[in-house]
Amino acid sequence: MQNEVQDIDILVIESDAVRAETVQSALQFLGYRPRQVGRDARDELGQHDWCAIYIGDVASLDDFQQQLDTLGEQALHLPLLVAADSPLASQLPAALPGSRQRHVELLNFPLRFEQLADALRRFTTPRPSMSPGRSPLLRIVGGSPALGHVNALIRQVAPFDSNVLVLGESGTGKEMVARAIHESSQRRDKPFVAINCGAIPAELLESELFGHEKGAFTGAISARKGRFELAEGGTLFLDEIGDMSLPMQVKLLRVLQERVFERVGGTRTQRCDVRIIAATHRNLEQAIAEGRFREDLFYRLSVFPLEMPPLREHLEDLSELIAEFNQRLLRRGLAGVRFSSSAMNALRHYTWPGNVRELCNLVERMAILYPACEVRASDLPDKYRGVPAGEEVTGAALFALMEGRLPQVNANAGAESAIILPEGGLDLKDHLSDIEVGLIRQALDATGGVVAHAAKLLRMQRTTLVEKLRKYGLQTGLQVP
Repeated sequence: MQNEVQDIDILVIESDAVRAETVQSALQFLGYRPRQVGRDARDELGQHDWCAIYIGDVASLDDFQQQLDTLGEQALHLPLLVAADSPLASQLPAALPGSRQRHVELLNFPLRFEQLADALRRFTTPRPSMSPGRSPLLRIVGGSPALGHVNALIRQVAPFDSNVLVLGESGTGKEMVARAIHESSQRRDKPFVAINCGAIPAELLESELFGHEKGAFTGAISARKGRFELAEGGTLFLDEIGDMSLPMQVKLLRVLQERVFERVGGTRTQRCDVRIIAATHRNLEQAIAEGRFREDLFYRLSVFPLEMPPLREHLEDLSELIAEFNQRLLRRGLAGVRFSSSAMNALRHYTWPGNVRELCNLVERMAILYPACEVRASDLPDKYRGVPAGEEVTGAALFALMEGRLPQVNANAGAESAIILPEGGLDLKDHLSDIEVGLIRQALDATGGVVAHAAKLLRMQRTTLVEKLRKYGLQTGLQVP
């Protein structure tokens, strides 16, 4: 996955601890990094390139002004997110320098997700150091050491025209690496052209790469440029190069060696100036040993090999990747999705054979099923809920706990009959909430969404159930008599 290298830190100035936590949680969910800076760390303020300031309850106007002074010139142009009931709301932005150019958004409390998302979408903060017309640098999303190493390699190889071979399992983001290299290179203002060598029949691949003249073969009713011509001056990305046929490998090798080619059916030799980035999920050295891939082509392509790690090797990036996917969903008009700690724990135990692409698809699926809600472990598709034995507490056991009694365990029954605390422990409050949500949904399904009837099944007051529905964001589309 790739993202623009832009600062997403938002300075939070809020003396109310409860509100500060609410605001920070909402901003984190939307993919930003909210930060409160204490008195002992005020020197840090000027060291960040903030993208906005949130202003809530301010304990001291003098203290607030000192924070702005520490920001330096940034304070002149940063957008403001201001709580509508803040004591400073009526004074801002006129009381601050640079007020004419300043963007201000008022936020009502209780804080609404849609309002905050809309406010954040309405402003952007350009980097002062970015020259006009220049594309922002890109990086692979993730703060793990594994992806930090990948980003470092991208920065090292981008300025040069050396061929790059990106290796890694399917879904790890190999094309994103290629785009990041292109956008960070001197060729960024020229085309980036991608072609999947494994998705095009061998007899058509030559025409796709080099183009063809009119009448070159049946169906060639007009001349057509190939990918090499379309990518002139820019970057050509050859995905799944390991699936290319041997005859086609020979023709590609000639182009890499001599930088010339002819269209299919043509005789005119054309020179090309393109940078080649290839990618494959296959083991090319094994393919060479088996005679399925040319060794000389391998060494031409792998001047600078770069391997993308599978997601299971950098699971610490899950939260940042989910935040990035939420940002993409918001730009498409979809609501984002939050994962509870139990859901995140389940995702960390999953092996992710589809890697980052699979995670992206899961986030979108959950966003459609549970828009602007918190997804719990019980909401995940079955294959993602494969938690270690003993971590699942049955509904009957939950009712027993709620009624103040312990379930009876048959001494002759297997260990799975008992409630067993997993070796690593668990978040009991969150775990019980998962079970409660599951039971409430079952009761609603059984009663056709009639809250009063579901409350009877659950042996609780209707008003109590209504409050729980609001708490868990389950009230949409229900019948509340």
